[in-house]
Amino acid sequence: MPARLSTVLTDLGFDSATPIQQATLPDALAGRDVLGRGRTGSGKTLAFLVPLVARLSGKPRAGRGAPRALILAPTRELVAQIDAALQPLAQAARLTSYTVFGGVGQGGQVAALKRGTDIIVACPGRLEDLIEQGHCSLSQVEVTVLDEADHMADLGFLPAVRRLLTLTPTTSQRMLFSATLDKAVDALVRQFLSDPRVHQADSAQSPVNTMSHHVLQLTRENRLPVLIDLTSAPGRTVVFTRTKYGAKGLARQLNRGGVPAVELHGNLSQNARIRNLDAFHSGEASTLVATDIAARGIHVDDVALVIHADPPVEHKAYLHRSGRTARAGKSGTVVTLATPDQVQQVKQLTRAAGIKPTTTTVNSTDDAVLVELAPGTRTRATQTGADQTRVAQSGGNQSRRGAPAGHRRPASEQPRSGGTAHQGRPRRRRGSRGSRGRADGGAALSAKHR
Repeated sequence: MPARLSTVLTDLGFDSATPIQQATLPDALAGRDVLGRGRTGSGKTLAFLVPLVARLSGKPRAGRGAPRALILAPTRELVAQIDAALQPLAQAARLTSYTVFGGVGQGGQVAALKRGTDIIVACPGRLEDLIEQGHCSLSQVEVTVLDEADHMADLGFLPAVRRLLTLTPTTSQRMLFSATLDKAVDALVRQFLSDPRVHQADSAQSPVNTMSHHVLQLTRENRLPVLIDLTSAPGRTVVFTRTKYGAKGLARQLNRGGVPAVELHGNLSQNARIRNLDAFHSGEASTLVATDIAARGIHVDDVALVIHADPPVEHKAYLHRSGRTARAGKSGTVVTLATPDQVQQVKQLTRAAGIKPTTTTVNSTDDAVLVELAPGTRTRATQTGADQTRVAQSGGNQSRRGAPAGHRRPASEQPRSGGTAHQGRPRRRRGSRGSRGRADGGAALSAKHR
């Protein structure tokens, strides 16, 4: 590894490698094809970014419309966060990067490709569009990375991924990282990876020791009051619903109940997604209500509570959702709400996931188990015009998972959509809720497990 990359990692606080990094880095740095299997939060991002940047360092810059490295990811959020983690490494190696995804205008992406960009971090669909329009060629790619390959399979992206990989040189290095190795992903590995070195750490199919699992059996009438009580405890909470409309409606109900909440689902524009994630990153919103789109690729530090407001359909989704907490050895709590008609489904779900949850019947928000699961004084926000005041409500008095609000960023500091190594993240636009603190992906850089 180049010395300057080691210096950057040390400066960022990465003083030890995670198991997946220890397993894959020697082969990846040696230029071999690598298949890495590990759960979200295991450190996969740096496991491929470090060897990718090391390989490109000290070589001629990218030509017009011909990137030298390609990273494919299934969601726009994951693309942005990979690029955020890439920035300090790319800057140290004097490399440029740009993000390519849909939902935003392609003008900036086309301009960056014309200037010559070393590393493209992309979603498959928009990249295919740019290639078909003649703006990009993959003929000079030296390294290709597929991140969250199993999620790309779930979303139906593998045909596009195959077409893109076919356009890269067969002699280039290819690295594939996936939480699971299903039949579709296995076929991709056999087709495109040459004698890959296979490494596994922190399998997504195995429970996390630092994560506690609980099932709360309750009536439908108690579902919302219990959710409001749990999410009004201090710190960050991610709540999962099964549908986009459910996420939107629940976020609205939580806000009406005094819980600062934002939503994340497929019906939001890219600017709205960024604005809501910014609010959650900064602590302005303490709760993120999301569909399974956020179960992969959304990396936020110090999420101590995950709530399955709607139990997922299958156990893999349960494990991926739950992986938003208990990251990098930290502890976390997972709560599944089960109404009477869902009790048997939840039992089958947790059994398939290899989980033995603690099950409790909750009759009201006065039940002590709620404070045990989410300690701390309950607070509710009341809004008068543009003002918010925090009003203390009943609850425990223990300190839990603080999330500093920070200060409002000046508009001049807002990152831009895509860019060079200095401008590789989407523009944050100030919405009605504003954006406070460092909410531009910097959390990805400070999280040692990334």
